Amino acid sequence: MVQRILNIFNKEFTGLHQAAYLLGVFALLSQVLALFRDRLLAHTFGASTTLDVYYAAFRIPDFIYISIASFVSITVLIPFLVEKIDPNSEYGGERARIFLSDVFSFFFLTILFVSSIAFFMAPFLANFIVPGFSPEEKKIFIDLTRILLVSPVLLGISSLLGSVTQTYRKFFVYAGAPVLYNLGIIIGIIFFFPLFGIVGIVLGVILGAFLHLLVQFPVVMKHGLVPRFRLHMNFFDIKRVVMLSLPRTIALSSSHISLIALIALASYMAEGSIAVFNFSFNLQSVPLSIIGVSYSVAAFPTLTRLFSNGERMKFAEHIVAATRHIVFWTTPAIILFIVLRAQIVRTILGSGEFDWSDTRLTAATLAVFSVSILAQALVLLFVRGYYAAGRTKIPLVMNIFSSFLIIILGFVFMKLFQTNEMFRYFMESLLRIDSIPGSAIVMLPFAYSTGMIVNAVLLWLFFSRDFKEFSLSLKRVFVHIFAASVIMGFAAYRFLSVFGSMFDINTFRGIFLQGLFAGVLGIIVGIIVLKILGNREIEEVGANLKRRLFKVRVIAPDQEEL
Repeated sequence: MVQRILNIFNKEFTGLHQAAYLLGVFALLSQVLALFRDRLLAHTFGASTTLDVYYAAFRIPDFIYISIASFVSITVLIPFLVEKIDPNSEYGGERARIFLSDVFSFFFLTILFVSSIAFFMAPFLANFIVPGFSPEEKKIFIDLTRILLVSPVLLGISSLLGSVTQTYRKFFVYAGAPVLYNLGIIIGIIFFFPLFGIVGIVLGVILGAFLHLLVQFPVVMKHGLVPRFRLHMNFFDIKRVVMLSLPRTIALSSSHISLIALIALASYMAEGSIAVFNFSFNLQSVPLSIIGVSYSVAAFPTLTRLFSNGERMKFAEHIVAATRHIVFWTTPAIILFIVLRAQIVRTILGSGEFDWSDTRLTAATLAVFSVSILAQALVLLFVRGYYAAGRTKIPLVMNIFSSFLIIILGFVFMKLFQTNEMFRYFMESLLRIDSIPGSAIVMLPFAYSTGMIVNAVLLWLFFSRDFKEFSLSLKRVFVHIFAASVIMGFAAYRFLSVFGSMFDINTFRGIFLQGLFAGVLGIIVGIIVLKILGNREIEEVGANLKRRLFKVRVIAPDQEEL
């Protein structure tokens, strides 16, 4: 039995759909733990000023992690490691160890320098990131930010070691790291918070980052590739790494700047606005992680190989296949998230200090975020398609453009909401949040979703131009999925009324069962519609699920936030 378990941990994985499903399972497990973490936070604090400060304190460390640690991401380092590892050696070889030591030394010195500057500049940066906070709130923000600056250092080193575990295809080891990270935060909420207050939760974040790093060590030690600090570095290799990762780093940084700007706007709004924004953003990230990230990551190795071999037609066919299945999965998810938004939020977050007003506001914000889930997933796919082809300019420009568009729209929509009573009444009535304080928060996801949809459309158009083989004959997929999703959503909505009279929806059990049964029956209706239409994607899904998932080879995605 033990040997069989060890064999599973050393399995290799190949195939787009099987790899995507396997990645989706691990993403789901990680997301479930993250949602449990959010439920504990919601139960303890509700949508409050305390959580506003807590979530805002991640912005500077997150930006540092994205800007600096992306240089040591597995996407960047694996090709270099494959080049330098001696295939005839049981261990990695001296060249690989020296390379890792050089990258580690450069990264450690760089992030230590940047983090030190951020530590001393935190009071100054607070005026830009949380300008609407009171002096007391800014002081807590500064203290928490300074503690959290340890996280990007630990997670960056973990990412460096993760490139080794992925090179040796120890996928389960790498996949377990995000689970341990969230577990550390949960420990902080349950055990450290009663002792140290809000600082205890931040200490839990540090614990999670340490566990994220610790789980990588056995594999790295086994292969003799533990990096050591070196003063005499090979700057030629370091320059190659930096130049390869630079476009991706700039793209990720610009995206994060847009989120920082939205958080700055939220700091002027009602108490709990930042918490509502983060709760809904995390909820909409669940289907995005399970579907969009899984398919784009699963497709990346094959896309790289096909393009490097000159097989452009197969390259395009692979993109089309991934696009079809992303549309297949995300469109129903969008409809269900919009229809069942109150049930989802109330079930996951609705306990303790998280009251009904918090639920309605978070549900409305979730609905607006959900509109762009398909767009966000397609952006991930097209960006990796460009990266696989070695073309980084277009996704970089599009990402920067959409990021600035999000910031501009955030200001425009906020001004429109505050000055135009008709527009405000329309949005509040549509989302059923009239008479709830803090309803202006929905303008921020509105700006974000609009920017992401524009980004997806532009990337689609440019991708079609740059890769003539990419077929736009996806009309059948959109018609089938959209029709089935709308009918599914209508059925789920009608079933909500039916089960609303059967269960006491004022209790956790009642609202959970109402949403569960309405959602399941809605999905069944959607599947029946797709079967009647003779949908190709649902047949492919059935065929792939019958195969053994452990026959697929995958590369786990990088963690892109703390």
